[in-house]
Amino acid sequence: MSEMQRIEDQLGRAFEGHAWHGPAVRELLANVTAAKAVARPLSDAHNIWEIVLHIATWEEVVRRRFQGEAVADLPPEQDWPLVQDISEAAWRKVIDDLERGHRSLRGAIARSGEMQLAEMVPGKEHSVYHMLQGVIQHDLYHAGQIAVLKKARN
Repeated sequence: MSEMQRIEDQLGRAFEGHAWHGPAVRELLANVTAAKAVARPLSDAHNIWEIVLHIATWEEVVRRRFQGEAVADLPPEQDWPLVQDISEAAWRKVIDDLERGHRSLRGAIARSGEMQLAEMVPGKEHSVYHMLQGVIQHDLYHAGQIAVLKKARN
């Protein structure tokens, strides 16, 4: 297995499942309703919905950067988008968008070559390898937050 394949596998495990650490992002979101997603059991913390929007945003930024686009650092309103519509239909769309974006990032990784890992990310001072490892860590970090928020709500 190549290093690129290992990275793609680890990203899949962090997001979809069969991760060593425990439940992945998708597994944690499986039974979350819009009402649960928008709840704020910890008053000073982001809620599940906000975290999901944030994960989706950064997977998209990483995909764009991975494909050579120089994406500037995000302003706060893009980094942590506000939740406008709290309907069940809007929540389903957020989940669908998250999964579609994740598949797009994994597909881009799967179609790439090993040499790309050593390249520098356009406009950044770190390599593609560093960025891809970072997005895996990012997904896992926020999966942990989602797990805590789900427990805090009980």
